[in-house]
Amino acid sequence: MEYNFRAIEKKWQAHWTSTKAYRVSNDSSKPKCYVLDMFPYPSGTGLHVGHPLGYISSDIYARYKRLKGFNVLHPMGWDAFGLPAEQYALETGQHPAITTAQNIKAFRNQLDNIGFCFDWEREVNTSDPGYYKWTQWIFLQLFNSWFNRSLQKAEHIDTLLAAFEKNGNAGIECPGDRAIQFTAEEWKQFSEIRQREILMHYRLAYLAYAEVNWCPALGTVLANDEVVNGVSERGGHPVIKKKMRQWFLRITEYANRLLEGLETVAYSDAMKEMQRNWIGKSQGAEITFKIEGSEFKAVTVYTTRPDTIFGVDFMVLAPEHELVSSITTADKQAEVEKYLDYVQSRSERERMAEVKQITGCFTGAYVLNPFNGKRIPVWISEYVLAGYGTGAIMAVPCGDQRDYSFAKHFNIPITNIIGDAFNGEEANPTKDAILQHSDFLDGIEMRAAMDLVIDKVEAAGIGKRQINYKMRDAGFSRQRYWGEPFPIVYKNGVAYAADSKELPVTLPHVENYKPGEEGEGPLANITEWVNLDADTKRETNTMPGYAGSSWYFLRYTDPQNTAAFADRKATDYWNQVDVYIGGTEHAVGHLLYSRLWTKALYDLGYIGFQEPYKKLINQGMIGGNSRLVYRVRGTNTFVSAGLKDKYETDELHVDVNIVDGVELDTAAFKQWRHDYIDAEFILENGKYICGTQLEKMSKRLFNTVNPNDVVEKFGADTFRMYEMFLGPVEQSKPWDTKGIEGVHRFLKKLWRLFADEQKGLIVKEGDATPEELKVLHKTIQKIDHDTEHFSYNTAVSQFMICVNELSTLKCNKRSVLEPLLVLLTPYAPHIAEELWHLLGNTTSVLDAAYPVFEEKYTKESAFAYPIAVNGKTRTEMSFALDADNALIEKEVLANELVQKWMEGKALKKMVIVKGRMINIVI
Repeated sequence: MEYNFRAIEKKWQAHWTSTKAYRVSNDSSKPKCYVLDMFPYPSGTGLHVGHPLGYISSDIYARYKRLKGFNVLHPMGWDAFGLPAEQYALETGQHPAITTAQNIKAFRNQLDNIGFCFDWEREVNTSDPGYYKWTQWIFLQLFNSWFNRSLQKAEHIDTLLAAFEKNGNAGIECPGDRAIQFTAEEWKQFSEIRQREILMHYRLAYLAYAEVNWCPALGTVLANDEVVNGVSERGGHPVIKKKMRQWFLRITEYANRLLEGLETVAYSDAMKEMQRNWIGKSQGAEITFKIEGSEFKAVTVYTTRPDTIFGVDFMVLAPEHELVSSITTADKQAEVEKYLDYVQSRSERERMAEVKQITGCFTGAYVLNPFNGKRIPVWISEYVLAGYGTGAIMAVPCGDQRDYSFAKHFNIPITNIIGDAFNGEEANPTKDAILQHSDFLDGIEMRAAMDLVIDKVEAAGIGKRQINYKMRDAGFSRQRYWGEPFPIVYKNGVAYAADSKELPVTLPHVENYKPGEEGEGPLANITEWVNLDADTKRETNTMPGYAGSSWYFLRYTDPQNTAAFADRKATDYWNQVDVYIGGTEHAVGHLLYSRLWTKALYDLGYIGFQEPYKKLINQGMIGGNSRLVYRVRGTNTFVSAGLKDKYETDELHVDVNIVDGVELDTAAFKQWRHDYIDAEFILENGKYICGTQLEKMSKRLFNTVNPNDVVEKFGADTFRMYEMFLGPVEQSKPWDTKGIEGVHRFLKKLWRLFADEQKGLIVKEGDATPEELKVLHKTIQKIDHDTEHFSYNTAVSQFMICVNELSTLKCNKRSVLEPLLVLLTPYAPHIAEELWHLLGNTTSVLDAAYPVFEEKYTKESAFAYPIAVNGKTRTEMSFALDADNALIEKEVLANELVQKWMEGKALKKMVIVKGRMINIVI
């Protein structure tokens, strides 16, 4: 009876599917456990062996919790909308709906091959109208809500309207434009258009004009993290700045609650710090500096160090600042315009990261220090961003290194107000040095001085205390076809919510989805869809990819519901996701947005919890071992790695699937690409040896390995256990197919504990020996602990140790092997199920009771004492831990080796330290 893993795995996968073994009910008396993966985007390239790392981790944990008596929800779905799908479809000449469906089918096949315990009846697809109907519905809830700062929660817009009718916006600062102020009487006199304009400045989902990263080649706006070195991350196309009307989510209103929520969740410290840094909370003051020569124009700056106002030597505005065009003097106009053209080509990521290159331009304008009237020149520079603070900074070169470097670069005079403490080479502020420059700050400690300055700023009416956040509102518009249409119509240019009864606003099926003119989305080209009547038009932008992924965990709880995004009973039952597994690349994108949507839905009464994910695990990356060939420059001749230094060569990546270890299959190489059909080879010892390089696994580097190929060769159970054996889940590690053979041998050795190729099943009844029970219960304890704590690599090691020890003991007792199968089930479910049934069980191992660790079987009853004579160890003897000292002394003295080393001398004393050592003194 051999281990025929291919037949076994297909047999049980089919059985689990036909019996609906993984169906999960919302009605159960068991405690719940919600285990979730960040669902994949179904790309045309399919999964490679790096992708399932997180899925296998969650699958092991989900199976483990089921065995421990939990009702486990472990669903899977597809993040199917987005720019990559649209670009792939354009490149292949197909419609994205077709390519997405094909890709999902391929992904599903790969996942099923690995044997995951997904409840496929709960599958979601963000591009399915039945799903995105509710994405649109949630968007409308955000559109029809505002954030009540006094209560620190979202409310329906009707409560804001009632307040305006009664008191105007007194005490309700407008987050979109703080200059907006009106009385109840004025509100009632406003036209409907003006009222809706004002409401737009309060809504959680709102329209605004903003500078965006516009990529003409892709025809869409890109997020900051989609732009690298001034070009699109996808395709490398030029990106420019463009002012466009965009939808935004007012995530800044939730900034403090997002920070507070981090204290309630089990994320890694590094992940929490990434979110805190992105949110970027700071406390300081806003101060107004009047423009010299203007009665009305002024620059407002936000500073965390208002006490340094007497050290301000120049002002720097963001190049996009609204005042730049109006304050620039005629003699500086050409210079400023040239600089603005340069900044247009720079992404915000580049502008924020650049530390060596110093650029800027003087506007010719001056502002006046509100305390001493000093003239301060106004510059513009790319290192100041319009979206941060007020888009302007007061530069104090004697107290800030960047300001100092800028001043030195442009020869801006520096006020040496800290005397000898300033060394002339770098900024070196000392305690109280700047404070002493003013008579009313002389000698005051820094914190007190800051408070005093702010008090005087507020008293003089030139500023106020302010808490700021680095985080900005989330852009929510994309100028592309393959995304959720907005449930918004425009009547005479004013935005109105579509009637919820009309949802979903379905994406029209068209063959041509090229971008519209002037940056409009492809939907703008479909006039019959856009124009509802002479005065009413649809929104032509679509939602970003993160729209559907912000709430999908809720839909899994009740995916077939047509009356709501999920029944409240379902979301109350499953509640937060207990364990969420995904990559760190989503730290400040998806995770923040999902937390925002959850808090908003909580505020509006649709769910009963504020944080979506209780515990987050970030799986590492499995790197690809790339294979390299070396082409002699200017030829089609390839030289083996050991000989390449004799030639001038170009290094090229080659498909790892036509390389055996490091030996290239030269015949397959010629067939791999048409360019190489006539390739010639310079071999070493008759072989072509490739170079190796550890890199990210990527189709572009030809170093991807299809999990289907690995499963076909070694089996799903081997693949699952090997991925876990590579190292801790959170760490990145290289993939090496050769290493998988050891795990496969382990499973074969496990099989031989149960069955012999000739004899068949060899498992026997009977009581286990103390040694066998000790091996079993040590394994139960270790596997239980390691699985609960996601230490899967050490758990796999323990399985190997256990099987080796049981093989040595020649143990084939049911009482030992049966519980071992239950322990193994989360890791290698197919072989576990097969052997479970070979033992005569009629129920599934998936529903077996998890073995209980009993300490009595692992307690040591004896100890092997090192026996020393005059302090030098000479031998070893075992005694029961409760053995009498007199008995120990008698047997030690009778030992032949002890007698030899005592050399006939009399015993002076014997020192016995129980459970440690024995020393004979002669």
